[in-house]
Amino acid sequence: MALNLDAMKAKLDKLNGKGDGKKNFWRPEDGESNIRIVSTPDGDPFKERFFHYGIGGQSFLCPKRNFGDDCPACNFANKLWNEGTDESKKQAKEMFAKQRFFSPVLVRGEEDQGIRVWGYGKMAYEKLLTIVLDPDYGDVTDPETGNDLKLMYGKLPGASFPRTDIRPRPRKTVLCDDAVGGDERCAELLETIPNFDEIFERKSTEEVQSILDQFMAQSAGNPDVEKFGSSTEAPTDTVEAAFSDLLNQ
Repeated sequence: MALNLDAMKAKLDKLNGKGDGKKNFWRPEDGESNIRIVSTPDGDPFKERFFHYGIGGQSFLCPKRNFGDDCPACNFANKLWNEGTDESKKQAKEMFAKQRFFSPVLVRGEEDQGIRVWGYGKMAYEKLLTIVLDPDYGDVTDPETGNDLKLMYGKLPGASFPRTDIRPRPRKTVLCDDAVGGDERCAELLETIPNFDEIFERKSTEEVQSILDQFMAQSAGNPDVEKFGSSTEAPTDTVEAAFSDLLNQ
């Protein structure tokens, strides 16, 4: 019986996470990790997205901050903020879209799992930009003359949240040496770079309104939710200031 090449390709795609980007995420464990950021076809491997978390038990891309569309969740959060009470501002901050960044990475020691997606916050993003703009390193994503990054992840004594320390390895290295599989394996890996426009499902304004309506129905016993209704019209002049304040906490 001849070898089923389609089945072999499907196995390779599964191994590399191809076509299953939503499950192909990487999160650093406590301690040291070594990764290589892989450049995307557009030359920008640092993708910014804004999410609403935990509204009606769901998390989703913000239509307004990502795509410029009307966002009922933003409008409702803005109403809460403008109410001006401590409780309404607290609820608004929980509903405001949160900024998150994503990059395709090859994790050293786990190259057999292919290129995965690393999600991180603003502080890690600023550190990464500082590194890539440092002329001593140049293009750290270059597959031939780039740099691996050493990540130290974990909570400092007394800290409430984990911290990510990022340092570039000083030695220039190839993305795939012979131990990984060389040029042939490297070409396969580069074909599995995820499409960041497809990783997260984009919800329409109407879909977000439906999620918000369900959330409000579930919260019917909360007077702070009841009195605002489900109207999507709201002023936006104070949202940016409150959102900036949230990010810098």
